[in-house]
Amino acid sequence: MIGEATPIYMYLHDVPRRMWEYNPNLKLIVVLRNPIDRAYSHWNHMRSKKVENLSFWEAIQNEQQRCREALPYQHHIYSYVDRGFYLEQLKRLWFYFSKDNVLVLKNESLREQPLATLNAVCDFLGVNHFASIVPKEVHSRSYALEMSDRERDYLRNLFELEIRGLEQVLGWDCRSWLSE
Repeated sequence: MIGEATPIYMYLHDVPRRMWEYNPNLKLIVVLRNPIDRAYSHWNHMRSKKVENLSFWEAIQNEQQRCREALPYQHHIYSYVDRGFYLEQLKRLWFYFSKDNVLVLKNESLREQPLATLNAVCDFLGVNHFASIVPKEVHSRSYALEMSDRERDYLRNLFELEIRGLEQVLGWDCRSWLSE
């Protein structure tokens, strides 16, 4: 079995179709993170790469205008907020792949219940379970600044309906995403 991990695949409009054309029996594993925290993490990553020079507030306020430069495509860098609208992205995946071929996990599950979550992945892939694991933090870094209350409140209001929709579609409880 061969795997590959590229978070932007789900976001890009034409990629699910291209994946399906390559192999309509692909099994996809989607790990969703609180879209508020995901946006801030993405911005911090771009700042650390010296690609982003705006403050987080300025970046999210100017995102739509900045992303127009990539039209008709989606912007790979400045899509901090847009990438957090997961329902549309999941619907694109489910258009091409059956829900049986798409495993959707919460990022918190990997942190809080790593063995159970990885064994759910094993069940999905049809491979043997892990007897034990040593949890490891990867692609994680501390931020120079924390997100301000104004920024978090703005994003909470922006994403509330999206998060409520995810709860309904996936049967999840995402209250913590709105209360953090």
